[in-house]
Amino acid sequence: MTHKCQPEAADSPDSRASDAWLQLLFVFLRVFSSRLRFFAALALLLGLTRLSPADGIQVPAGALAANGETKAWILKDVGIDQKLGAQLPLDQVFRDESGRSVALCDVIGKRPVILTLVYFHCPMLCTMVLNDLVQSMRQMDETAGHDFDILTISFDPTDTPLTAREKKANYLAAYGRPQAAPSWHFLTGSPSAIAAITSVVGFRYAWDPESKQYAHASGIIVLTPDGKVSRYFYGVDYEPKDLRLALVDASGGKVGGLVDQILLLCCQYNPATGKYGLAISRGLKVGGSITVLGLFSVVLFVVRRHSATHGTARLSACEAGDRVVQTRLRERERQELSHG
Repeated sequence: MTHKCQPEAADSPDSRASDAWLQLLFVFLRVFSSRLRFFAALALLLGLTRLSPADGIQVPAGALAANGETKAWILKDVGIDQKLGAQLPLDQVFRDESGRSVALCDVIGKRPVILTLVYFHCPMLCTMVLNDLVQSMRQMDETAGHDFDILTISFDPTDTPLTAREKKANYLAAYGRPQAAPSWHFLTGSPSAIAAITSVVGFRYAWDPESKQYAHASGIIVLTPDGKVSRYFYGVDYEPKDLRLALVDASGGKVGGLVDQILLLCCQYNPATGKYGLAISRGLKVGGSITVLGLFSVVLFVVRRHSATHGTARLSACEAGDRVVQTRLRERERQELSHG
């Protein structure tokens, strides 16, 4: 189903292996808590990274929502393929938490967007994604509804607006910023509408009929205000500073302050890890510019102070000279009067 409104036309380092494995190990330990699942899933951990066919970049595929007995044929259909710059089909129609039909162009267009793809009956991983997103947002000065929007879409076509409404109430309470309510949308949709979104952003998942759960990767996606894919964050641990920089980047500088703009100049997004790191060349350029500006300011201050000091000295000398001349003139006048 499509909506009448159409999307507006838009202008067209490798990470260390240890960091990736630490992130995977963190997700692994949180998802597989029991000893039985630990050993069952250990063999799967080695396959949780895959090469993205879209970019040729190695990206972590994330943790699985299904249990450690998930079949290998399901795993090959699960992952996140980066599609940076891809345009979401904004004419696709979903139902929001109130049951109202809304097109994506009705909820996207003003601010950058944090997109989460989950399903509301997920027993573990989706809850972790949303919980950690809330935890990160609580540590940020920026607020949903003022600086960015949030779009939580269920990829399970059996989810209902009633469940979406319950989830929204729970996570708004956890977020603790009531002003975010109009800008955090929990959407459910038809299989075709869901497929249109997940395929565009490269989110792949599969239904396991034995466990009756979806096997899927974990992560969030940052969109530009016009609905283009800007950044990916993998796993369930989203650094507030990285998320803030991603929003600044996606907004074109409209979110954040001067400090964030300077940090963005010094940092570079690493698509392999979904994090920002220091870009040496950019850092040197920015640091050099700041040094030159600082030296120029110091020189300008010294020159102005020197000019002011010498100007005062010259003025004092002139005044002293005038007083000497006036004194001599008065003495001459008195001498002339006395001789007269």
